[in-house]
Amino acid sequence: MPKIGMEPIRRRALIDAAISAIGERGALNVTMSDIAGRAGVSTALAHHYFGGKDDLLFETMRHILSKLGEEIRPAIAPVSGTERVRAIIAVNLSTDQFRPEIIAAWLAFYVEARRDAALGRLFRIYVRRLHSDLMSGLAHLPHASAIRTARGIAALIDGLYLRRALGEGVEDSATAISLVEDYLDMALARHPSHRSLPHA
Repeated sequence: MPKIGMEPIRRRALIDAAISAIGERGALNVTMSDIAGRAGVSTALAHHYFGGKDDLLFETMRHILSKLGEEIRPAIAPVSGTERVRAIIAVNLSTDQFRPEIIAAWLAFYVEARRDAALGRLFRIYVRRLHSDLMSGLAHLPHASAIRTARGIAALIDGLYLRRALGEGVEDSATAISLVEDYLDMALARHPSHRSLPHA
């Protein structure tokens, strides 16, 4: 019988264990037994809290996206224009987000989102939210250019994650941020009269 008040702690421990296991294996070929062992609970209890591995992966990715949102909101609140876009880039590719185990979880997310309807919906929410956040900082550009730039930045962020998950590409957060900022600067250079807005 699960102890009263322990569920949130154990659910979080299982999510952390799932991130760790996927990061170590670099893939989804982990079992609920492996994850439960890392979390210090029984496999039966892991199934009690999450049902199955698909449910646990969904909650793991929802947790990662929630933490990302918690970091982005205060980062962009005091700034606008180009500085808001730079803040979004910096948070998405921060040292905390660009850790190997988080990157591995994202790779699993990209793959499984095509197969699992719930993960697919979660992925689309992430895509729309990132696009909306970027557009809020690119509103000073002509609309078509803002859309093009937002899509380019989003593709670079996802691409950097995918390449790193596969053992290619840049290894550190600072270089990843610099690469995306270079793209932003080139996009802004095409519209010199619209380069930025003052801080909010």
